[in-house]
Amino acid sequence: MIRFKVTDRQRISAATTFLILVVSMAAGLVMIGLIFLVSGVSPLFAFNKIFVGSFGSLYGFKETVTKAIPLMLIGTGLALVFKAKFWNIGAEGQLLMGAIFGTWVGLNWEAALPPPLVVPIMFAAGFVGGALWGLIPAILKLRFAINEVISTLMLNYICAELMTLLIVGPWKSPDKFGFPYTDDLPAAAVLSLIPGSRIHTASLILAVTAALVLTLLIYQTRFGYEVRVIGENPEAARYAGIDFTRTTLLIMAISGGMAGLAGVGEVAGIHHYLSYPDTISSGYGFTAIIVAWLAKLNPLYVIFSAIFFAGILVGGDAIQISLGLPSATVAIFNGTLLFFLIMGDFFTKHRVRVVVVQRA
Repeated sequence: MIRFKVTDRQRISAATTFLILVVSMAAGLVMIGLIFLVSGVSPLFAFNKIFVGSFGSLYGFKETVTKAIPLMLIGTGLALVFKAKFWNIGAEGQLLMGAIFGTWVGLNWEAALPPPLVVPIMFAAGFVGGALWGLIPAILKLRFAINEVISTLMLNYICAELMTLLIVGPWKSPDKFGFPYTDDLPAAAVLSLIPGSRIHTASLILAVTAALVLTLLIYQTRFGYEVRVIGENPEAARYAGIDFTRTTLLIMAISGGMAGLAGVGEVAGIHHYLSYPDTISSGYGFTAIIVAWLAKLNPLYVIFSAIFFAGILVGGDAIQISLGLPSATVAIFNGTLLFFLIMGDFFTKHRVRVVVVQRA
């Protein structure tokens, strides 16, 4: 009789970890290729279209960087909170709440503020909005032991409906010919772009800076050490006197706040008004989960994984147009990669051996 025996790995080298990551990615791409094949599309042709559409031209690369900005901001925050094994699946809602708070400041405070302060205060308001939305599931878990996967996921839908309520109700612009949009943001509340692109400079600088700062926070500070200990062994953390409640609230405030910054960037840098939730965010909150996982929960590596997955989003748009594939193709692509990355993480932490048991 053949049985599989699973044991924990005591040590694993960096080279082996990297090899498992590469194999996981390769296996995921092979599976995606099979999906393309079943759909009647040559996998090599589809992958080439994705690459050329996102990295094969200056326009494609600029669009890739544009979509990478919110993924960087959200992914760095998720990398922090996932380190503590707090599964924040609500970044999509936190992004939307940041967009709501930022838009409110831009529409109502612009006349009362000096022009140079409008954008910084919008970002600050967006951070607060995302952080407050992120604190709700943290409090629910700490006070009532409610599973954070369920609470964060459900809060996404609540926030989406709240945004829809605002744009069809009290915030609806009388100057948009009946369309459910807010008024346009004033000029002082609009982010400057790199010429010839949609890359909003302030958000890009924030994203890269946040990745660097959170990397130092996680690996070079006592707070980061406490976060990692809570994630690796909660009981040991409590025994060591680490304040579990304070740390959980802080990491969720930071994670939610980072998503809120992404929401402000999308409104002030791309759209310039508030509209339907799926227009403000192309599922960035969910894609960023895969971004953080591919980066092995290291905020510095999030910069590169965000660009990679932004390329998939841009390339996915290209194959929808050129190959006539449905919009769900990108979601299938991302979900398949996440599945294989999680499998790879399992083999990184565990050793699986085949054991032959002789029957008596």
